[in-house]
Amino acid sequence: MTSAGTTQAVERGAPRGGLVAGAAAATVAGAATLLDITIGSLTGADPGVLPRTAVERFEELGSSSLLGLYHLDFLNALVQVVTIPIYVAVRAAHLGRGRATAGLATALFLVAAAVFLSTNAALPMLQLARGYEAASSPDARAALTAAGEALLARGAHGTLGALPAFSLTVVAGLTLSVAMLQGRVFLRAAGWTGLLGNLLLLAYLIVVTFVPGAGRSSIALAMPGGLLALAWMVLVAHGLVRLSRNH
Repeated sequence: MTSAGTTQAVERGAPRGGLVAGAAAATVAGAATLLDITIGSLTGADPGVLPRTAVERFEELGSSSLLGLYHLDFLNALVQVVTIPIYVAVRAAHLGRGRATAGLATALFLVAAAVFLSTNAALPMLQLARGYEAASSPDARAALTAAGEALLARGAHGTLGALPAFSLTVVAGLTLSVAMLQGRVFLRAAGWTGLLGNLLLLAYLIVVTFVPGAGRSSIALAMPGGLLALAWMVLVAHGLVRLSRNH
């Protein structure tokens, strides 16, 4: 972080409370990213072995609701909410160069979060799974299965339905990283780490969505992308804490 950038953010009134909230949110988001990487590694980290049909999802949710919710991106949905204060804080820290770009990134992320949360199938699928288990007739189960398939088509990981929300999230991250490099309020390492990590995650999204049978090979993009995203959150938290202390 440059001293000039720090002084500029402090002297022109970046709110300390917002900076602290952003730092706390970045810490939580980093911890959630680490948890995501750990769970993915322990469960095989292969998108190709995920349950495909609604009935298979219902069965997984019935045997392990937490794992089923994880495979339906519920953890990612929670991270979307937690990440909002990070974008707001980073935008507030940019009061000169990079301000417009940071504002654009924040707007993009808010749209991404809205799309992600509105299309995430985790909790609706859990409700359908409970109904499926309790259903007493084949017709009722068939109706629940059809509803589940519709939800999966709209937002299951690796489907075209989920691509807009994930893509918008990555584009917002790329834009915020550019703002960091422009504004020089944060360490340049933060900007470059964010750029590289989000580019790898974008490549992963493209591969897992459009390349049939990509399976485990896509992890070669997802794992380093996730680790860089974790490092990015650490650097962002560090920068926001330093800014708040100089307030």
